[in-house]
Amino acid sequence: MRQTYPLPIHHSWPLYERARHFELGRLHDYDAGLAIADAGRRVPPGLPRPGEWSCDLADNRLSWTSEVFTIFGLPDGARISRDETAALYCEPSRAAMETLRAYAIQHRRGFTLDAEIAPVTGERRWMRLIAAPVCEGGEVVRLHGLKFIVPAGGQA
Repeated sequence: MRQTYPLPIHHSWPLYERARHFELGRLHDYDAGLAIADAGRRVPPGLPRPGEWSCDLADNRLSWTSEVFTIFGLPDGARISRDETAALYCEPSRAAMETLRAYAIQHRRGFTLDAEIAPVTGERRWMRLIAAPVCEGGEVVRLHGLKFIVPAGGQA
């Protein structure tokens, strides 16, 4: 049976609000952040830990922690292109993600998106994507953030 999700989040936010939006990475009793240091935190059974990711805009090279591979149903360390990853997003989630991504790069804004994905293994599910641009010399060079499964029946 296909799972529905009542009110997905999708919005853009200014970089000065970064700390507030990365607080959305809090999942139950797990405090996620861009430096996930406390491996002792418990995550409810059946839900993968939040994962960190980045995408280098020079070549669209992806960098993921093990948790992101798990979210997409891929073996840890598998080589996968950004295009292959984007294909695992269900429409209209893929379109929303691409629109928010382009806007984030052009306007130096972060974004949060609840996206329906179709992992390589398993049923479709909802994932929260939190992203922020990394700027060097006034240019956006990379996007980075968190991804985690949104529990069935409600928002994280």
